[in-house]
Amino acid sequence: MSVALLTTIGMLTTIGIYLITARSLSRILLGFSLLGHAAVLSLLVAGGPPGDAPLADQSSAAEMANPVPQALALTAIVISFGLTLFLLALARRQQLLSGDDLVEDDLEDRRVATEADGDDRETAEVDR
Repeated sequence: MSVALLTTIGMLTTIGIYLITARSLSRILLGFSLLGHAAVLSLLVAGGPPGDAPLADQSSAAEMANPVPQALALTAIVISFGLTLFLLALARRQQLLSGDDLVEDDLEDRRVATEADGDDRETAEVDR
């Protein structure tokens, strides 16, 4: 396993998670895309060294490549593509409705946050 490949996977994951925590849908889209690439790379690393094609009567079982990580990588690519298209549609819809792609706070979220702050203050006063 190459240290450069593991570092690349770590960097893609770190940057992807950082972008997902943003309020802009375009950054969230890029973050999920980077996480998809990191998942595919990690699955390919998990597959081990390359081997012969896994065809019957072509080579022994020890010389064959494991087809499961390759199948999982293809599945991850398809899921990542579907998620990218869904987020792109959400960003486009948000841009058409509000003129930007920022995700705003919901009124219910604000109400729950203020109630939670009030509950925390009450518990702190009771603890004194």
